[in-house]
Amino acid sequence: MTDAAPKGFPLPGTGRGSVAVPAPGPWDGRWVGAPSAAPDPGGGFVVAYRVRVTDQRGAATVVARSADGERLTTVAILDKSRFGAMSMERPALVRTPEDRWRLYVCSATPGSKHWWIDALEAAEPEGLADAEATTVFPGDDRVGVKDPVIRVGDDGRWRAWICCHPLEEPDEEDRMTTAYATSEDGLAWSWHGTALAGRPGTWDARGARVTAVLDDGRASYDGRATKEENFSEHTGLARLAGPDGRLVPDGDGPAADVRYLDVLPLPGGGYRLWYEAPLPDGSHELRTELIG
Repeated sequence: MTDAAPKGFPLPGTGRGSVAVPAPGPWDGRWVGAPSAAPDPGGGFVVAYRVRVTDQRGAATVVARSADGERLTTVAILDKSRFGAMSMERPALVRTPEDRWRLYVCSATPGSKHWWIDALEAAEPEGLADAEATTVFPGDDRVGVKDPVIRVGDDGRWRAWICCHPLEEPDEEDRMTTAYATSEDGLAWSWHGTALAGRPGTWDARGARVTAVLDDGRASYDGRATKEENFSEHTGLARLAGPDGRLVPDGDGPAADVRYLDVLPLPGGGYRLWYEAPLPDGSHELRTELIG
């Protein structure tokens, strides 16, 4: 599907795959996924992901440890009730320069289409279960913010790509663009405008949500053409176009029929992927793949 894709980008379906977490039940609206992963200094991985069961009004962010990336052991559960949220979406998990764990969680404001992002920090992933939450991306009455991709460079500079949903036009809040922000500490952020947006008349016309950015500038994003494709986006590929965090699409169509792709380069070469995969009955499961 990607004749013009960035060379060698690690894509779902090209490696050895397995189900990391099964869907929380059959049928539409029962989803697990939206993963964010980081290497565990003790070996293996730490993976954060979202669980949603919409017909039961359930949602939580889960943090798990894994020796191999495939078998996950839950070490912390952050229920939406803790944040006074209506729902939760994709978290971002980061190992800080001080060797602590930072978790960014996305919460939906009850009775609205607004979203905000809080940060929690602990010495170990287990401590995130009751760590204090600080709002770092509040959004406002014009835009909801969620699903961040957050990276810390070797220079200590923090970079974020944040999904933004405009709220000013009723019943059009599913539209999305990705904004870029930078920070010295990952808590106080400076915004630098839109980094990626959908293109009219194409497969991503309704919006573009960045899901992974690699150190060499290759990136992936979720896109869709219509409102009706909400919750069933496809993965497209992009690349950094300069030092301001702006990205440009690479290829004329989607690269994979999954969403929320996270890509973690491995020290010995190759990649470990995690992503949310739709099933025929409308549920979603969390899958992982080893490439290389």
